[in-house]
Amino acid sequence: MSPIMKYFNYEHLPEHLQEVSKPIGDLARQMDEALPDGAEKSAGLRKLLEAKDCLVRAKLG
Repeated sequence: MSPIMKYFNYEHLPEHLQEVSKPIGDLARQMDEALPDGAEKSAGLRKLLEAKDCLVRAKLG
């Protein structure tokens, strides 16, 4: 498992934020398992994390 994956955890969030975070975390886990380690995978997971953070903040409104 890539070290960045810990930042995709969503269980600690209130339910209304989990609605946004969970699907992105699930996708990140799927990609982490399916793709070989490397620079592009790391970059993709970082960008996905950035997107998750932005979308959770959008939900906070």
